[in-house]
Amino acid sequence: MRSKIITFIAAAFFLTACGTSSEDSGAGTGSGTATTTTTAQPSTSAAPAAPTIPGPAPGSQEHLVVNVGDRVFFDFDKSDIKRAGRSTAEALAAWMNNFPAVTITIEGHADERGTREYNLALGERRANAVYDYLLALGIHANRLRTISYGKERPAVLGSNEEAWSQNRRGVFIVN
Repeated sequence: MRSKIITFIAAAFFLTACGTSSEDSGAGTGSGTATTTTTAQPSTSAAPAAPTIPGPAPGSQEHLVVNVGDRVFFDFDKSDIKRAGRSTAEALAAWMNNFPAVTITIEGHADERGTREYNLALGERRANAVYDYLLALGIHANRLRTISYGKERPAVLGSNEEAWSQNRRGVFIVN
């Protein structure tokens, strides 16, 4: 008989504990069964969250490469920007205007022909040509930096015109 009374009291205790409303126990934690409350449901009047679009982060190096391109090419032993290079530099200036916190390093490169010293100077002239053109397009000087690598960092290995033409370049690097 005594066990029946204890069972009855335990059952009453459990029923009382389960009888509290969800508003009273909303702040509690535990591993019981899940209950749905109106605060957990999204509002139908709120706009849905924008979908995450895969792709490069805006203002990143990858974003620059995808949307503008990251290099201009030069003729043999020249540092004047060709027409296609001017178009790329103009697109870079517009891109930089969209991302005013971005700074760029302009790398100057040369092909393997010529001495190390000559190609470092040629790479510097090429980087400065792009730098000056971007200044003329309204990009502030404190957002630009130049460096020359001469022939030390070829993009394409080979001793032929196809390789050399790819190595005579100015490259834009997002800092």
